[in-house]
Amino acid sequence: MITVDKLVRRYGKDFTAVDNVSFDVKAGEIFAVLGTNGAGKTSTLEVLEGIAKPHSGSVRVFGMDPIAERKRIRPHQGVMMQSGGFPTDLTVHEALQMWAGTLTQPAGVVETLQAVDLEHRADTRVKALSGGELRRLDLGCAILGQPRLLFLDEPTTGLDPQSRLTCWKLIEELNQGGTTIVLTTHYLEEADRLCDRLIIMHEGQVARAGTHAQVVAGYPSTIEVANEEQLYRKLPEALRHACHESEGKLVWKTHELQKDLAALLQWASSEGIQLQQLSAVEANLETVFLDIAGAIHS
Repeated sequence: MITVDKLVRRYGKDFTAVDNVSFDVKAGEIFAVLGTNGAGKTSTLEVLEGIAKPHSGSVRVFGMDPIAERKRIRPHQGVMMQSGGFPTDLTVHEALQMWAGTLTQPAGVVETLQAVDLEHRADTRVKALSGGELRRLDLGCAILGQPRLLFLDEPTTGLDPQSRLTCWKLIEELNQGGTTIVLTTHYLEEADRLCDRLIIMHEGQVARAGTHAQVVAGYPSTIEVANEEQLYRKLPEALRHACHESEGKLVWKTHELQKDLAALLQWASSEGIQLQQLSAVEANLETVFLDIAGAIHS
């Protein structure tokens, strides 16, 4: 569906926002682009969407150049940007009807309102919508053209948990209907739930890429326990040597979570020690993301 090969995008002469980035997006998948602010996510999407030209490298969407062959690509592509710009005095139905007039083969407005759970707000003016309803209206415009490929730039930023969950369900339903989706997000649980594959960008480059399992592969699990009553000094040498203290807790990084957790629990039980604030967490997307993002401040 999308092939990106050694993409470079610059702003002015001195700042490279996207630096030699390569990845592909397969038909029918949900693909996430993650990264901290300034990592190059939106700059990358703008090239894929045909909004901006690359300075070098190759980008193909449906096998075509998104700039040179934009007229052929655009009818099959939907875009949801970080914020919409609807005239606030229009009703929800009028806003979608207006947008439908710009599309080659729009779906029905009523059906689209149903799809994004706004049918009951059809006669409400845009200025009276909540933040969650506005984002669903943005999504309605993005899917109104019945796209085969949908770009979602931070689709749930600023939404309350219930609105975010509603949006996730809509995205999953669209994908189940055959739409390929590329999204950027700051919410790791969003990418964890929705995406089939992902990249994590850092300073304009791809730091990690692949499925969830591939991205977290090689990262250690974490055991933490409160360092109360000088617990560190009581530990046997093997356990003490393997841990470090951080913010009042003892922390173990391990590739053998079950074995090392069992050893800690067995020792505590034999000594009659009650471990406080004990947690054991397998390596996950947050582990990897924070490790990469931490390099910015190191």
